[in-house]
Amino acid sequence: MSFARTHCLTLVGVRGHVVEVEVDLGGGGENSVTLVGLPDAALREARDRIRAALVNCGERWPTGSVVVSLSPASLPKSGSLFDLAIAGALLAAMGDVPLERLTDTVLIGELGLDGRARSVRGVLPAVVAAAEQGFKRFVVSPGNLAEAALVPDVDVVGVSDLADLCHWLRGGEPSCTEPDLSEPRANEHGPDLSDVLGQPVARRAVEIAAAGGHNLMMLGPPGTGKSLLAERLPTVMPRLGPAESLEATAIHSVAGTLPPEAPLITLPPFAAPHHTSTRASIIGGGSGFPAPGWVSKAHHGVLFVDEAPQFGRGVLDSLREPLERGEVVLARAASTVTFPARFQLVMAANPCLCAKPGALCTCSAGERRRYFSRVSGPLLDRIDLKTELQPVSRAELLADSAFAESSAVVAERVHTARMRAGERLAGTPWRTNAAVPGTRLRREFPVRPEALRVLGRAMDLGQISARGVDRALRVAWTLADLAGREQPGEEETAYAFALWSGRAW
Repeated sequence: MSFARTHCLTLVGVRGHVVEVEVDLGGGGENSVTLVGLPDAALREARDRIRAALVNCGERWPTGSVVVSLSPASLPKSGSLFDLAIAGALLAAMGDVPLERLTDTVLIGELGLDGRARSVRGVLPAVVAAAEQGFKRFVVSPGNLAEAALVPDVDVVGVSDLADLCHWLRGGEPSCTEPDLSEPRANEHGPDLSDVLGQPVARRAVEIAAAGGHNLMMLGPPGTGKSLLAERLPTVMPRLGPAESLEATAIHSVAGTLPPEAPLITLPPFAAPHHTSTRASIIGGGSGFPAPGWVSKAHHGVLFVDEAPQFGRGVLDSLREPLERGEVVLARAASTVTFPARFQLVMAANPCLCAKPGALCTCSAGERRRYFSRVSGPLLDRIDLKTELQPVSRAELLADSAFAESSAVVAERVHTARMRAGERLAGTPWRTNAAVPGTRLRREFPVRPEALRVLGRAMDLGQISARGVDRALRVAWTLADLAGREQPGEEETAYAFALWSGRAW
């Protein structure tokens, strides 16, 4: 037999597409390998990797011409994950291994020159896509075994090298053991909200942000706890549900940032890009095949923008679209890629360029205005909560140590508030107050007229925009959920307006 077929996958964004890998041996003539089907440079190099792997594992390389076709031919293919599939089809075409186990099997993995099977990115979304199309059996490297096994109702085989693959194809059992899918133990000494002392108002803002899914802005001099609070926001947020976990894990799998000891992400991700990051690294992109950016790595979690005025103006403004749409759409000549990006934005900034508190500040009023002008008004308009952190004295630290609550205690209140919001939003596509569109919020969840007096007066004075009113109302609903009330009153709307406008600063 001179022809064989197996299957692999290619990724476009975070979506997998099944690819038929066909190998035809042309017989006599000059020794050559032709790879067709829009392969990229890494995929074209597969022929050299596979030839060396076969020889070093004691298998033979065919003589004459070899044609490898990747179908559908119009779909661009990238990466080294096709090595195992091409090698398996090549061995079957030569008659060195039977075809039975290659039928309806998807092979994913890179080969080293010595035949070792190496892990690749994007295995989870690839297996999910193939399972949706009816494939039930997958062959991967040991490093991807636990990740692929997260998909239910599929049979995953782990092979350590090409010799192990040949052994399995000839009817043997693979050498890799079953993956350990148990959740890693929580770090007892990890970040905790009680670590931040002397900032009760800011800790309360973090609780409100977690309960309603709101964006947060913190202003204060260095050392007041802005970064500490941002890092502890995920510790009081609810754990991810099954669908959310798979989405977050798929993104980190494609990005190559999936922790090897935790194949399934169950806690809200935390992403903190440096202020020198480019727009492409924040939003996603790159030449050829776009990669997910920081906004996608923070999907279902927190994106922390520290030293916000130090970021480029265009970089910060590029956050506006994903904040509104919950996704990033990148158009390229070959394809259009969509990355999910539904995150909570936490921004932090110093009060001025010199960052010295109070009378020690040497910045003029003009310098302070120019410093904050790097954060545009439309972006600030999308921040629900704004709070100021002041330097803390030793007496305040000692006094607050008796009242600072742990993340576990705050998380319980957040969970209760989320449950109340979930009951109210049952039957709708939204699960948090921050996600409800303004028009639906006013129409389906009206509040009493007296509760709107503060917001109406502020709108008449030009102190708040129509979008700001919607955001303040969302915060007011969150405050009501935390307080166990049926709907927000004037107290909640007044405090929500103070948080939105920064008057709580």
